[in-house]
Amino acid sequence: MVEERGIALVRRPSPRLAEGIVTHIKRTEVDVELAQRQHDAYVDALAAHGWRVHPVPPADDCPDSVFVEDTVVVCGDLAVVTRPGAPQREPETEAVAQAVQALGLAVATIEHPGTLDGGDVLQVGATVYVGQGGRTNAEGIKQLGTHVEPGGRSVVAVPLEKVLHLKSAVTALPDGTVLTWGDLVDTAPFPQRMAVPEESGAHVVPIGGTDLLIAASAPATAAKLAGLGYTPVVVDISEFERLEGCVTCLNVLIPAGSPQTR
Repeated sequence: MVEERGIALVRRPSPRLAEGIVTHIKRTEVDVELAQRQHDAYVDALAAHGWRVHPVPPADDCPDSVFVEDTVVVCGDLAVVTRPGAPQREPETEAVAQAVQALGLAVATIEHPGTLDGGDVLQVGATVYVGQGGRTNAEGIKQLGTHVEPGGRSVVAVPLEKVLHLKSAVTALPDGTVLTWGDLVDTAPFPQRMAVPEESGAHVVPIGGTDLLIAASAPATAAKLAGLGYTPVVVDISEFERLEGCVTCLNVLIPAGSPQTR
């Protein structure tokens, strides 16, 4: 029997997924039926590795709603419901707020004129790195700090120009090492970092123990991480990558040990 590691919030893709926003890459055709099958497999992978899947009610009129990470940031027992930087995504947050409240989390919100996308938030230990760019502004970062700093977190802003979100450029291994590729973002704020051979290899989700969720488009990085003692859990998310999506975007993890997971 697999040890339960916590709760994974996910959201079914909208039938309008192909209309999702594209900012930094050329738009290509999205196969929505394939995307649904890929999402099913992604959710199955989380469940197989000990995560209790908690679906948020779908938002079929919101093309980008499958990228549930952007709507809420969870720090311990606090859920900060975001105010997305793309106005058309604002309707996505209400059902997410209801979901985290029902799970017993304390809930705070980002208010106008602040904007914050969860994909811009990378938590490494007690440090919360936040990308400041097209989707997240200085006021949103300030408000996030107001919410999380009383719990012992420190917030560090990271300027963005070349990518949609901070976690479109960097993510972190369980030991705090930040994975990077190219010059998409200034890596100076991160004390420990390691370059990887593929852009999508810079996107991983630690899902407990040595397990790391990673995209099928990063086989060389998966091999490198396996050589370091990690266990890559490979998922094909090609249709979401066409919309600047990463493995990080499709879930919000609430680790076991929080009151709401007991």
